[in-house]
Amino acid sequence: MSEQFLLNHVTFLKQIFLGICGLSFGFLASAGVFTVLVSVGLIPRFAGKMHVARKVFALEEAVVLGTICGGLLSVFSEHVHLGGYILSREIFGPRTVLLWKWIGQFFLAFGGLFAGMFVGCLALAIAEMLNSIPIFARRIGFRHGLGVAISAAALGKVTGSLLYFIKGIYLSGL
Repeated sequence: MSEQFLLNHVTFLKQIFLGICGLSFGFLASAGVFTVLVSVGLIPRFAGKMHVARKVFALEEAVVLGTICGGLLSVFSEHVHLGGYILSREIFGPRTVLLWKWIGQFFLAFGGLFAGMFVGCLALAIAEMLNSIPIFARRIGFRHGLGVAISAAALGKVTGSLLYFIKGIYLSGL
């Protein structure tokens, strides 16, 4: 009886320790993300470009809320598969399965579009903060058409991403 009692307490303490470590590491990772966002000045720059500088705090809160929700969804992903639940139970009837698959694909593409825009803006903000684009343009003697070159690079990244997902390259592990 006392061995089982001791084993249960040790297991409980291990779970508490793992929970504390997980929360600590999550706080450290999110602090790093927010430090990069603040040092780059991405949110105030977005507010200035959108002409909503008075609402910069709302934008910052939206970024924090999005990060928290994304973290929770990635950790507890098995509990948020609403589409799989609806499809497996055929809640709205068997004829609506194709419609629900299209709705799921739409939301996936919608989320991917905004995630890609955020990552692209973050990468360009970091490059701009480091003055890498003007330095590169000066070094190679690039005088005119810098906007076209950046647009071409963005178009190339979009094309590559679409090919990556449409062809299923991510499935091969290359």
